[in-house]
Amino acid sequence: MFGFRPDPKSPPLDVSASEKPGSALLLAIAALATIVLWQIPLGKYLLYPFTILATWFHEMGHGLTAILLGGYFQQLVINPNGSGFARYGGEVLLGNLGQGLVAMGGPLGPAIAGSLFILSSRSHRATDLCLKALGMLILVSLLLWVRSLFGIVFMTLVAIAILLVAYCGNRWLKGIAIQFLGVQACISTFQQVDYLFTQAIPGGQLSDTGLLQRYLWLPYWLWGAIISLMTLGLLLWSLKVAYTRPR
Repeated sequence: MFGFRPDPKSPPLDVSASEKPGSALLLAIAALATIVLWQIPLGKYLLYPFTILATWFHEMGHGLTAILLGGYFQQLVINPNGSGFARYGGEVLLGNLGQGLVAMGGPLGPAIAGSLFILSSRSHRATDLCLKALGMLILVSLLLWVRSLFGIVFMTLVAIAILLVAYCGNRWLKGIAIQFLGVQACISTFQQVDYLFTQAIPGGQLSDTGLLQRYLWLPYWLWGAIISLMTLGLLLWSLKVAYTRPR
């Protein structure tokens, strides 16, 4: 496990609060604008690449949580319209609690990872590591789980872009890239805000919060509120730490 400390052998990234005091605010505004635009049809087209990336983050959250709890991750499908699903199963640890954690892994897992990405921007070494790890994770997901042609093609391009930044970009570009990707991971939960507060989707399949209600008792709308608050809290906290804590 790595710590988010500056590398004493190299100068700090040019993304500190003292040098670029408006950067954190701009990232927060960009996050809010993205969430708002996602809720309207035109906005989804304008933000199309980020819509697809948000779907990947969400479905990977489900699948990887299932693996961590002893289940299996069978496949991930991303459709051209931005929808997708992850197929996972098996006997997970902790019974109903484990099933609930897998359901929560989709909307909340990416927010946890995204906050770590943002925090990593405080150190050049950690930024490099996170960019390379994310690019490689996307490639691994293509080999093991992604099973739609569109998803394979699109996410291959994303992985190549991230790895190019990781290996060829300067420190400023790497810092901005990891922060931007971290913000996108955090807000992927809000790609469809109404989904968080929906018990079941058309066809009768339970939503993530509907599954949480089944396994962990609290009503789906309360789970939607809890996940929303936790996601926003992680985003704002990580931005605050990245820009205000001494390096």
